[in-house]
Amino acid sequence: MSTSKGQSALGKTRLAKIFGAVNIGSFRISAMIMGETEDGDLIVLGSGHRASQGIKRGYVTDMKAATYAIRDAVERAEKNASANVQSVWVACAGAGLASNVTKVEVEIGGRRIEEEDVEHLLIAARDAIQPDGRMLLHAQPAHYTLDGAHGVGNPRGLHAERLGVDVHVMLADGAPVRNLTEAVQNAHLEVEGVVAAPLAASYAVLSQEERELGVALVEIGNDVTNVSVHAGGMLLGLHALPFGSGDITDAIASAFGIRRFQAERLKCVSGSAIASPSDHREMIPVNGPNEGGEGGAGPLARGADDKNRIPRAELVSVVTQNLSRLTDEVGRALKGMGFSGPRAGQVVLTGGGAELAGLAEFTQAALGMPVRIGRAPTLKGLPEAHSTPGFATLSGLCLYAADDPIDIRAVGPKYQQTARYSGGMVGSQTMARLFRAVKEYF
Repeated sequence: MSTSKGQSALGKTRLAKIFGAVNIGSFRISAMIMGETEDGDLIVLGSGHRASQGIKRGYVTDMKAATYAIRDAVERAEKNASANVQSVWVACAGAGLASNVTKVEVEIGGRRIEEEDVEHLLIAARDAIQPDGRMLLHAQPAHYTLDGAHGVGNPRGLHAERLGVDVHVMLADGAPVRNLTEAVQNAHLEVEGVVAAPLAASYAVLSQEERELGVALVEIGNDVTNVSVHAGGMLLGLHALPFGSGDITDAIASAFGIRRFQAERLKCVSGSAIASPSDHREMIPVNGPNEGGEGGAGPLARGADDKNRIPRAELVSVVTQNLSRLTDEVGRALKGMGFSGPRAGQVVLTGGGAELAGLAEFTQAALGMPVRIGRAPTLKGLPEAHSTPGFATLSGLCLYAADDPIDIRAVGPKYQQTARYSGGMVGSQTMARLFRAVKEYF
């Protein structure tokens, strides 16, 4: 939790907590500051973003450049919020993310389940986690069972032969995560926790019912597309594809022999995933309004007319060819995670790449599943410009921080801090968090 140095914009509203969040992407780095009132209401105090530097496919490639960009994005959010933050939650989209579920049971022997039984179960589940040399980002209790049966609201006072728990475990490669946290720390910020981007995004764009019944989330970033499957309230499977919206931009630049920033603008302004009969007649300018100056626009685009315009049909063709490649990979990833055929359901697209016109219709036809676009939720104080799919992960990161899910590693004396990088919990604080875990999750 961070502290505020200015709350004039809130009037008489008193804040109990303030959360800072940073989403470090390859296209942009965005930051948000959210406050929680004493009544539990959430308010976006300020947000900001800037072009990314020093990041490629979710990995830090230039520490100095990444640190500068992170600090700049946070300062923009602080200026808009009239509040400063000393610590932030960080979203991680790369670093070889992997997800699995650890199931653990303890014998009860048919007697009544007591508080100590639940604590014993949590400790047994913690000890059963095997990271195999990788970094553990999350280890969160999601569901428990009585004699293998799910759906019990509270096991206390009930009789059972066996008490079980399902723990959602998120793993990552240690070195890339440490580089990410070091870049944030070099920007004079403490790291509250590193959260897998698909998990953060799910807080923003998926309903609780969807996460219970089964849903696939496809987060299309600039360099990486994360495909995750959620069911039973947990993230059950995750597959990262080394392909994103930036690859479509590069394909446009290559096809027409133009500069990358021109290709990005063409994709966003005139690109579409759906062709129309008028595309062949519509000529679109390669240059922007202010690119006619010396050295600004570059040569004529390949296939352009004397006014440096290209048929929209050719642009749409390049876009759809590359989208077909992406949806083929997404389909294979979903099938590999068992999300296909009768077991398939809703697919939700989010991330900056999900802002392309017609993408939901194209993906629905390609996958043969119902598809919708997942946008950032309606939050008080959230600017309209940040209510788009491209900022959904950032909003979800703040919602995750406000929810503050209990990590099973906080249970018992063997607790070792791995996901939080600042501010340990000792003594009575540890016990209070343990009792909170038992009370809220069980």
